[in-house]
Amino acid sequence: MNAVTEMSEAPDEDAVKAALATLRAWSNHATAAELNALDPSMEPLLNGATYPALTRTYPENFSASANYVATLPDLQNGPSSLIRGAQQLIQHVGISNFRLPIRYRSREGSDLRLQTSVTGSVSLDAEKKGINMSRIMRSFYRHAEATFSFEVIEAALDDYKADLESLDARIQMRFSFPMKIESLRSGLTGYQYYDISLELCEQGGQRRKIVHLDYVYSSTCPCSLELSEHARQTRGQLATPHSQRSVARISVETIDSADCLWFEDLIEICRRAVPTETQVMVKREDEQAFAELNAANPIFVEDAARLFCAQLSADERIGDFRIVASHQGSLHSHDAISVLTQGDTFATRSIDPKLFSTLFHVG
Repeated sequence: MNAVTEMSEAPDEDAVKAALATLRAWSNHATAAELNALDPSMEPLLNGATYPALTRTYPENFSASANYVATLPDLQNGPSSLIRGAQQLIQHVGISNFRLPIRYRSREGSDLRLQTSVTGSVSLDAEKKGINMSRIMRSFYRHAEATFSFEVIEAALDDYKADLESLDARIQMRFSFPMKIESLRSGLTGYQYYDISLELCEQGGQRRKIVHLDYVYSSTCPCSLELSEHARQTRGQLATPHSQRSVARISVETIDSADCLWFEDLIEICRRAVPTETQVMVKREDEQAFAELNAANPIFVEDAARLFCAQLSADERIGDFRIVASHQGSLHSHDAISVLTQGDTFATRSIDPKLFSTLFHVG
């Protein structure tokens, strides 16, 4: 039979039995290769076996030829008839936490190789069953040895958009960036590590380049500071204001036509806005200096959001941005939070229920 025609209606039981008898008669004289070529799943049925005899020895010397690979089933990339559930567009489908070492360039020109967690996703048309997830990884590896920048991420994104025949796509790379920080008074230095993510997303033909940074700082409550001073002045009562470790997740869209916004630049922008960054190397004189620095910069969580906003708005390399601040209270059993956005990129009506729990930085 050289061609297979679709039946207009289901055959009756007699026709099915006759076809099965014909197949079994043919299979009595067919080779294993001929049975496999017909349909590998038919062999147990035609031979009357209830379960095939399988070898339990791993075939170390087996080589998968191109012809053999071509016979392998691929359900994930099957026809739309295999779709389960609603035949609906999926905005993002892909992989998360695919890790590999990537080189990054510092502002001073040196290269750093950092372990990076990659999330890659594409849109999936309503009539497509699924995607080949490994293509995202293969596309990324083709560019992984280059010194990384948004241009290289764009090349990787172009590759897997073409490989997966998708309209929209997104790549996010998450890593910990080291920066040497000097103590406040003792002159000691140590490495502060910053959680940074680079994100390139394309939707409707428009690409956006986004940098996310978690900035960790100390926040002293202005109200508590004033109440402590009142106790000292009016009653001679020693009192200390409460302060707590706090985190701001700063997300900024970078402008293509502007100068490069280095990681170090964004960190320094945050430090100018809120100078009470947590310290790395501390001697007694540094601890005293940090107490004085906090007293000079008491802030509510609303103040923090607006202070970051003022600095970000003043930088021409930054377009839309979002500030998510969390002051993880030492007085209360709950946290104080604020969210400030500028522009359409980060505007949203809904907040991820777990968003603020991701802002805890455990030492």
